[in-house]
Amino acid sequence: MANKFSIAIHGGAGTILRSTMTPELQLQYETGLQNALNAGYKILEDGGSSLDAVEAAVVSLEDFPLFNAGKGAVFNNIGGHEMDVSIMYGKGLEAGAACGVSHIKNPVKLARAIMEHSGHVLLSGAGAELFAKQQGIVFEDDTYFYTEQRYQQWQEALKEDRVQLDHSEKKFGTVGAVALDQYGNLAAATSTGGMTNKKFGRIGDSPVPGAGTYANNNTCAVSCTGHGELFLRCVVAYDISCLIEYKGLSLKEACDIVVYDKLVKIGGEGGLIAIDRYGNIEMPFNSDGMYRACRDSGGRSEVKIYP
Repeated sequence: MANKFSIAIHGGAGTILRSTMTPELQLQYETGLQNALNAGYKILEDGGSSLDAVEAAVVSLEDFPLFNAGKGAVFNNIGGHEMDVSIMYGKGLEAGAACGVSHIKNPVKLARAIMEHSGHVLLSGAGAELFAKQQGIVFEDDTYFYTEQRYQQWQEALKEDRVQLDHSEKKFGTVGAVALDQYGNLAAATSTGGMTNKKFGRIGDSPVPGAGTYANNNTCAVSCTGHGELFLRCVVAYDISCLIEYKGLSLKEACDIVVYDKLVKIGGEGGLIAIDRYGNIEMPFNSDGMYRACRDSGGRSEVKIYP
């Protein structure tokens, strides 16, 4: 009997209301989530690594235009796309991340290349793009990243000179995946286009190991989605690992404290997905909804948007 394995993914959290969701759009979101889940789960099922699984799942989400990462990335204040990403492997706490990069088709592939080939953890902007070219990472021009929905969001935000969290309502558009493979290795990856109309090279929690992404074989793997500034200040992903490691809490107890208590106290809206070393899955959020899905070798399989 193979050891237990499991995977969870998310496509963002925030003000996601049934009242503003058409059946057609809901089906599109659910299909996008299911396809990404399948891509990652198949790798685990075939005996592949959690690292390969989270990368494959996030590539699928980045390629899906309704999520704010890769192809569907939002517009910044000057009409470009600046993407942030990170990946982490729990086996040796290896991590790779990039922030403020443009024209990268699949930022998660760049994060993995940084982890494995750069000798560094976090690269930014033009330097990260130069490294990506040297690594043969695929680039796309601006037309690839253009979606009419994102363009209209940006135009609305420009009119009111505000920074938007991805919808006219608050929606924290980040994608991510966490997985446990048959060998007991945990991995996590998170990718985002950031905030609509963001200025000054703003960076959120997604590319920061310990804030938006964390994986440690001794505890858990976590990928966050929410108001990045607050998740940065709370070091959310690492905090959950610490509560397990130092206080002996279960994954559920640790997630509940961070998402429903610590974050709420400072106005931190959003959610996360997490898997512990035993394959338990938690997907808590304190917002109206979170695009999320999970599957494990024990038969659990779900795709959800609302509470």
